[in-house]
Amino acid sequence: MLASLLMLIALLCAGVLIPVPYAEMSPGPTYNTLGEHNGECVLQISGRKNCETTGGHLNMTTVRVTGSEYRMNLVEAVYGWLAHDDVVVPHSTLYPDGKTPDQVDQQNAEEFTQSQESAKVAALRALKKPVTAHVIVGAVQKGAPAQGKLHAGDVIKSVDGTAVHEPDDVAKLVTKHKPGQKVAFSVVPAKDVAAAEKRGKQPTGEERVTITTAKADQGRSRAIVGIQAGVDYTFPFRIDIKLADVGGPSAGLMFALGIVDRLSSGDLTGGKYIAGTGTIDDKGTVGPIGGIEMKTIGARDAGARYFLTPKENCAAAAKDVPGGLRLVKVHTIDDALKALEKIRKGDTAGLPKCTTG
Repeated sequence: MLASLLMLIALLCAGVLIPVPYAEMSPGPTYNTLGEHNGECVLQISGRKNCETTGGHLNMTTVRVTGSEYRMNLVEAVYGWLAHDDVVVPHSTLYPDGKTPDQVDQQNAEEFTQSQESAKVAALRALKKPVTAHVIVGAVQKGAPAQGKLHAGDVIKSVDGTAVHEPDDVAKLVTKHKPGQKVAFSVVPAKDVAAAEKRGKQPTGEERVTITTAKADQGRSRAIVGIQAGVDYTFPFRIDIKLADVGGPSAGLMFALGIVDRLSSGDLTGGKYIAGTGTIDDKGTVGPIGGIEMKTIGARDAGARYFLTPKENCAAAAKDVPGGLRLVKVHTIDDALKALEKIRKGDTAGLPKCTTG
């Protein structure tokens, strides 16, 4: 008996002291995109109504995770596996090998920023409001021929006199050259773009920039200038999203719906408590996210009655629906707006359902 007791004590000590390669996910806080956070409106739109609501909610949801430097012990991992409201996953799922904690945080911040921009575009397009797209310099490689001549945020109007309409157009026009040849860009500098946006106007004032191409790495003869082209948009008015300490792309749908509500004369929610999640692209397509089970629990605990669920997440979410919460399947922003109309009118029998099949 003494030997067994000592063995048990040793095992317990080992379980507490020995770290295991797992991390924990749990329901995080939710934020009403129609309301305030830290004393200011989450959505701020110049010249539009403030964030006073009729009591309705369009809450984005989050997942709380253990820190990148924290290592769970065996006892914590077992407890997490047994707990209903927590999920234990391999540490590499949340923090991929080869990436530092700062790099992971930076990626999450960039995805969050991009989700905001896509939400603005999707919302305005859903309302048939004008949105102007621009091909821009997304990034400039260090030591590349373009460094010091082109800058992130510059709007690219043409290359060698040929107008560009998509980011891929830039690479196609540059690679027509041989390494060492010159290529001419017509751009609107980023500083002029920022100034124009503050005035609610289109950027003007093109400049010509000539760059000598270089050879791509790994011995290939393809010509490059060392930039990554992207897309940016000019909106008819300023839209700011004020929500710190949140990362990742999963709030896109709820931000877009919040913007639609702010720019509409009526109330999308009809005073109902609605939460949801999902990425969104510029065309309004809703994409899947991670941690759906944790987000539905967090939404229910916050008081939500309906949960807008990306189509691809429906099967997983439907396996264990928190009591009192109704899952509503959506694949586009238009799907979500139609569902909100049904909820607002009390016509909920025909809402798209999530099933496990």
